[in-house]
Amino acid sequence: MTASGERFNKHALHAAHPSLPFGTRLRVTNVSNGRSVIVRVNDRGPFVRGRIIDVTSRAAEALGMIRMGVVNVTLQIVQ
Repeated sequence: MTASGERFNKHALHAAHPSLPFGTRLRVTNVSNGRSVIVRVNDRGPFVRGRIIDVTSRAAEALGMIRMGVVNVTLQIVQ
C-alpha cells in the first residue's frame, strides 16, 4: 500500500514525493537525455538524502533511466 492508500503498481505512472499533495501531476524530465513523463504523486518518499522523487519502474523506463537507477531530473507541476 502507498501512503495515499492505493495499492502500489509498478506499471503505473506514479511517484513518491515528500511533501506535494497526493494527486499532484508532475512532468519529470531526465536532464541527461531530455525525455519526460507525467506522473501522479500517490506516495511519500524518497527517504534518501539528496533525492527529490521516486518513480515507478514504468516511469523510469519512459525516462530512460533503468540502467542508471538514479539520474538528475527537473520537476514541473502540470496540475
